[in-house]
Amino acid sequence: MSQAESGTTSRWPVAAALGALGVVFGDIGTSPLYAFKECFLSGHGAPVNPFNLIGAASLIVWSLLFIVGLKYLRMILRLDNRGEGGVLALAALIRNAVPGEKNQKWFFMLGLFGAALIYADGMLTPAISVLSAVEGLKTVKPLTEAVPAITKSEHLIPLIASIILIGLFAIQRFGTAKVGKLFGPIVLTWFAVLAITGTVSLLQTPMVLKALLPTTAIKFLVVEWRHGLPLLAAVFLAVTGGEALYADLGHFGRRPIRMAWWAIVCPALVLNYLGQAALLERSPEIMSGENASPFFHLIDPARFPGLNLLLVILAVLATIIASQALISGAFSLTAQAIQLNCLPRLRIFHTSVTEKGQIYLPMVNWLLAIACVLLVVIFQSSEALAAAYGIAIALTMTATSVLFWVAARKIWQWSPVKAAILSCIFLGVDVAFLSANSLKIHDGGWLPLVVAAAVMFLMTTWTWGRNRSAIQFARQRIPLGDLLDQVARGTIPRVRGTAIFMTGQADAVPVPLLHNLKHNGVIHERLILLHVLTLDVAVAAKEERFEFKDLGQGFLNVVLRFGFAEEPDVPQALKDGMPPEIGYHPGRTSFFLGRETIVTGKACTSKHRFRLAIFASMLRNATPASAYFKLPPNRVVELGAQVTL
Repeated sequence: MSQAESGTTSRWPVAAALGALGVVFGDIGTSPLYAFKECFLSGHGAPVNPFNLIGAASLIVWSLLFIVGLKYLRMILRLDNRGEGGVLALAALIRNAVPGEKNQKWFFMLGLFGAALIYADGMLTPAISVLSAVEGLKTVKPLTEAVPAITKSEHLIPLIASIILIGLFAIQRFGTAKVGKLFGPIVLTWFAVLAITGTVSLLQTPMVLKALLPTTAIKFLVVEWRHGLPLLAAVFLAVTGGEALYADLGHFGRRPIRMAWWAIVCPALVLNYLGQAALLERSPEIMSGENASPFFHLIDPARFPGLNLLLVILAVLATIIASQALISGAFSLTAQAIQLNCLPRLRIFHTSVTEKGQIYLPMVNWLLAIACVLLVVIFQSSEALAAAYGIAIALTMTATSVLFWVAARKIWQWSPVKAAILSCIFLGVDVAFLSANSLKIHDGGWLPLVVAAAVMFLMTTWTWGRNRSAIQFARQRIPLGDLLDQVARGTIPRVRGTAIFMTGQADAVPVPLLHNLKHNGVIHERLILLHVLTLDVAVAAKEERFEFKDLGQGFLNVVLRFGFAEEPDVPQALKDGMPPEIGYHPGRTSFFLGRETIVTGKACTSKHRFRLAIFASMLRNATPASAYFKLPPNRVVELGAQVTL
């Protein structure tokens, strides 16, 4: 059993599924607020008639079953990297399985691109979800009569949405476990309301059940080919939460996610979309009104204003929760990128003592918060934001399908024919949705692409800068054997105590050790050369965590290995792994670290000069190694070193 199947599921699986419901399915669960109405909005939607209503509902239902049910839940979720999910974890998994450094690089870059796109989507999902719910206030007639500004003012709805978003990001520091326990019952109520309101409407117009036939969706696409691509772009809004579902795998595990989907989420979504189609068949004039929202008209605002207000309040709560899936996914992806050396070190707080995947990153959290509020202020409405929404996730899903093909061949050892058939089906659907969303680029779809490109540039710049620094240090390296020979001849004075020097090369003298020797002229009687490695697996096995070798002359070479989803606690790992005969005492040990300062060389071109400036800024603002590796502050000595690039 993989870690995706254990861990969370070791507890009562129903309780775990409820927690997953509150975090993982919030995004896809609130799509009924805007997805179906986008299919019929004037300007780009199809005409409101029975054939189109049933056809659009059928497209949404089968897209949910195929993309979420088959592609992600049945296939992609099996590709966990020791419990962790997401496109970056998948790329790291493949990097170990694909031969050839060039191939490994290209597939890993594809994973980085997919991760960058999820950051872009992480800004848009909270903005469009919360805005669409708050806009429901316009349908509550008693409220609009009491507060006319709700319908007349252009800024009140965005202001309310912005306040809600700030509150959502403010509670992230309490962790997804506590948030999930709070949100789970609310989302369970939300899905119950989706199912009930959809069923009541469906019973009044049962002919809409024809949408459950796959032939209905196919026939609709053939007949309404003129509206094909714009309609597919609207339909895609119903499945945008699929990738976040995979990214949150490490938070809850595979079994609770599958259980929640098939038992609660999928039936509720299908019933609600069919109910909206049935409603518009009875009352097509809703789409031509001032507040064209079939979802909020499932409870008649004129007959039941009180219930309609409760529905709006529940929708606001549900859309607050909807944002959680992308926020949690962004935290997981950032932690993975840091451990894979694609981003500088950032402060990471683990918010659960039982689940390693539940983390909080303050910098990522508040950058997303600022971006979300700016989007709400700039776009003002969910309809305007819908033009920018979708293309980033469509690209991410396409990248995931490509990586799935590689994983099926290299990890699962599928035959070329079997892997090609399923991968081509996945890619065919993904490319169709991507083509549809590409029509949005000039209307706002460019925004997530620009954001993703910027994130991708930062990740590749960090990787590029670290590689150049490593090359420069390698040129100045002094073989460890030369220093050991000098120590053996007794030419270097020794002082009492134990010193640990962190190094990136096990066979070379660490730069901090050279600087210490240069300025102080002595070395400690016991020196531990510590090399910390990050593996392309989520969690390092216990037997591969610690490795040491006695080099003689009081020198020890120690290697610590951590998975990319782990928190590297160096003192604890040394305490657990160091043999008693070594006499390691944390309270009497000093850690010597290097602090790099980037200096631009004369031969550096203007193009590289700009990139080096970005890299140097990222390096200066990175969390210090002492904090990242959990080193005791009163036992750390930092020695500066200039690196000319």
